[in-house]
Amino acid sequence: METLKQEAIKAISRLPETLSLDDIMYELYVIDKVKKGREAVERGESYSIEDLKREMQSW
Repeated sequence: METLKQEAIKAISRLPETLSLDDIMYELYVIDKVKKGREAVERGESYSIEDLKREMQSW
C-alpha cells in the first residue's frame, strides 16, 4: 500500500510540465475527493439512484 506522499508524487509526475501550482493543487484535491468518496461507498455511506430521485422530487 502506498503512502499518501507516494500517491501524491506519482500523481504529480504524470502531469504535464507546464501546469501551474494552482493546477497541481487542484489535481491533488480532486484525487483526494475521489479517494474519500470511494472509501465512503465501501463503508456503505452512499445513496442509491432511487434515494436521489425521491429526494429530488421533494424539491
